[in-house]
Amino acid sequence: MHFNEHFIFGTATSSYQIEGAYREGGRTPSIWDVFCETDGKVFERHNGNVACDHYHRFEEDIQHIKKLGVDSYRFSIAWPRIFPEKGVYNAEGMAFYKKLSERLRGEGIKPAVTLYHWDLPMWAHEEGGWVNRSSVEWFTDFARVCFTELDGLVDSWITHNEPWCAGFLGYHLGQHAPGHTNLEEAVKAIHHILLSHGKAVQLLKEELHSATPIGITLNLTPIYPKTDGTNDRLAANNSDGYSNRWFLDPVFKGTYPVDMMNLFSKYVHSFDFIHPGDMEIISVPCDFFGINFYSRGLVEFSAANDFMSKGAYSDYDKTGMGWDIAPDEFKDLIRRLRHEYTALPIFITENGAAFDDQVEEGSIHDQRRIAYVEKHLKAVAELNEEGMNIEGYFLWSLLDNFEWSFGYDKRFGIIYVDFDTQERIWKDSAHWYSNVIRNRSLETVSINTQQI
Repeated sequence: MHFNEHFIFGTATSSYQIEGAYREGGRTPSIWDVFCETDGKVFERHNGNVACDHYHRFEEDIQHIKKLGVDSYRFSIAWPRIFPEKGVYNAEGMAFYKKLSERLRGEGIKPAVTLYHWDLPMWAHEEGGWVNRSSVEWFTDFARVCFTELDGLVDSWITHNEPWCAGFLGYHLGQHAPGHTNLEEAVKAIHHILLSHGKAVQLLKEELHSATPIGITLNLTPIYPKTDGTNDRLAANNSDGYSNRWFLDPVFKGTYPVDMMNLFSKYVHSFDFIHPGDMEIISVPCDFFGINFYSRGLVEFSAANDFMSKGAYSDYDKTGMGWDIAPDEFKDLIRRLRHEYTALPIFITENGAAFDDQVEEGSIHDQRRIAYVEKHLKAVAELNEEGMNIEGYFLWSLLDNFEWSFGYDKRFGIIYVDFDTQERIWKDSAHWYSNVIRNRSLETVSINTQQI
């Protein structure tokens, strides 16, 4: 299994998960700062106040990235660092990302920058957050200064990371900030997030005439019915609509799926928040499509659920998150996307696994993570042999970090972080991944941690 010289190997992080320095450089609180303070929302009330202290240790972290040998590093920009107050631009906040991007480029590493990875400023939330249509304008202002200040340093732009999480987990299921449980709010929020995506793409390409590639990242979960019975197939259809089609259809077809509009209409009393012209903006052509893939979904019929669907028991091997390890279903997903949605170059912008890593005499032997990543990279290589045009793979994550509602209880990193001392320790998976990148092959990799 080989990868050609144009294939991009990368690794990824996000601002709130690693930066810390929550009160430094002019930054004001985000919705996650407040969510973490709310009892019962985050494991043991952990927070991102310090996280991996990347804000102060980015030079050290860049050396780890360089040593890994990746072509590209994906990170996100903290909106509250750039606009700590409504309409107030903070040049000091931007200076951090400028320095980070310049240092990465200086080491031959391509910055892949995500504008929004969930840390909405509290000032925006207090004015309604993504439920308020004005959020589209606020985000466009944010995008404009990022493009203006950083475009010459950035290799590719991603407008939004996982609108499903920001929308449904944040506003409907209440498991992410801001912790609301209101489906009508969620559907409006998602519409405005997608609309702000389209506006940012138009801004970069049509107004600023930039040639830098831009796209969006969706987290996609292929859904399967537990049985082939009519009820379970209905459950799978509805779950697919909620997880996948509600995002894929507007971005690639300029429409929302009507079956899901009908299901949502029990709670969404009017769809008049969708203005004329909105869908054309949302479906504006991009340069690539980012996909975050972790697992599949197995569902069965449940009459008690609004969408007639609930998770079913699966006997698959699981990650530390309890998620099915499903590289074959990943291949199904990519083939479906090619058949039904898009010919755009695809980047796997996140893929990885959490396991219960233990330090043993200064080493972390995370064989299960290596096996997980190897299976998915093998699937990428096989898909490319079929002509599926996957141009890059970003392993999640560079560092153990703040894992949202799971706090520091779940470790996704290929580099272990001791959160008491901030020591970084390479796991076996980091050594393994470095070898894969060096050889551009899965076939000649042995984990010899001594050679690095």
